[in-house]
Amino acid sequence: MRGEPADVVASTAQALQVLCDDGVVLAAQLWRGGPVRSVVVINPATGVLARYYHRYAAFLASRGHDVITYDYRGIGGSRPAALRGCGYRGSDWGTLDFAAILDEAERLAQGRPIMVVGHSIGGFIPGLAPRMDRCAAMLTVGAQFAYWRDYARWARLSHCLKWHVAMPAITALLGYFPGRRIGWLEDLPAGVAFEWAFRRARMERSLPRAERAEIIRRLAAFQGPLLAVTTSDDPFGTPAAIERGLSYYAGARRSLAVIEPADIGCEHVGHFDLFHSRHRDTFWLSSARWLESGGRCWDIGIIRPVTGHSLTKGNTHAPWS
Repeated sequence: MRGEPADVVASTAQALQVLCDDGVVLAAQLWRGGPVRSVVVINPATGVLARYYHRYAAFLASRGHDVITYDYRGIGGSRPAALRGCGYRGSDWGTLDFAAILDEAERLAQGRPIMVVGHSIGGFIPGLAPRMDRCAAMLTVGAQFAYWRDYARWARLSHCLKWHVAMPAITALLGYFPGRRIGWLEDLPAGVAFEWAFRRARMERSLPRAERAEIIRRLAAFQGPLLAVTTSDDPFGTPAAIERGLSYYAGARRSLAVIEPADIGCEHVGHFDLFHSRHRDTFWLSSARWLESGGRCWDIGIIRPVTGHSLTKGNTHAPWS
């Protein structure tokens, strides 16, 4: 995973422990802004530590947002003593982990808007939580649920062999996925790795049948603005993959923004790079303005509505301001 050290900013965050309904405790961090405009929750990608987003969180806090970052169960500071046999599933990250973080955000918000920035799977799972309707807006980056046919054609074979053949085979052998040891992101619980590896065109088919209808209902219940951002060279977050995920958010006002690397002065961006501080004056600033405008202002790349909802450049009036 590409990244940069977060030690410069880590000391400015307040450590939190957030209790989930099933008793699992999550390691989280609170970045205080002031005067507070909103509370922003940052959801990581699969196998990515919360600290990868700390510089971005500090940037949002500097603009007056309280920001929560956290590690999903099984990852980083939320890792149990043993991953083997822990029983964690990927869907738990939405139904239990994000749900608990959302409760904490609501406590902190005290009536101010709650917004979500989600990276990769972190931009899909918010809708798995009960009461996602408490969120005012959501911005996602490369958000999809890893259906292999949606990968970029030039990367499809290598990613299929890596994530859908090698990963489940190694996981079945060891009882967890040793991602850190082999240089493929962080270690993952078996249930998380298997859900990723075996997802179908319909996400809910990787879940127990009894859970499916309720999950579909929750995803469709969010009615706020949802901007899905990707880059043209993201092998995971292709427009097809993102639109597949967006189709579940049927009640949201959905738009898709595709950024060419040249739009932000780069030759390559890919799936991870937008959260690097080199994009402070481009993606970081534009994403902050979008959040602050109530989902009405975006100024990078090609923007198009997904279901008739469009964004306009330069409109900075938020519906809650």
